[in-house]
Amino acid sequence: MMKVQGTGLCLLVVVAIFLSSVRLGEAVSCNPTELSPCVSAITSSTAPTAACCQKLRQQEPCYCGYLKDPKYKAYAESPRVRAIASQCRVPIPKC
Repeated sequence: MMKVQGTGLCLLVVVAIFLSSVRLGEAVSCNPTELSPCVSAITSSTAPTAACCQKLRQQEPCYCGYLKDPKYKAYAESPRVRAIASQCRVPIPKC
């Protein structure tokens, strides 16, 4: 009986983790204007701000989509964006 309750509890925890990750994935809005705090770092040689790094982390799941969009591909592939991501310790996903 105790084993069944423990298994049920484990299943409940796994489902809760899955649902919370689904909600987190839904919360990301892939909108390049969200990266506006990074404009000065992208257009000049200034270091990225904390706000820029935070937005890069939030937009990380969107990177592959930006690469597929002709309007944003050149920006997403630019060495400057890669340098900023590196400075912010945001990994560039493999698409």
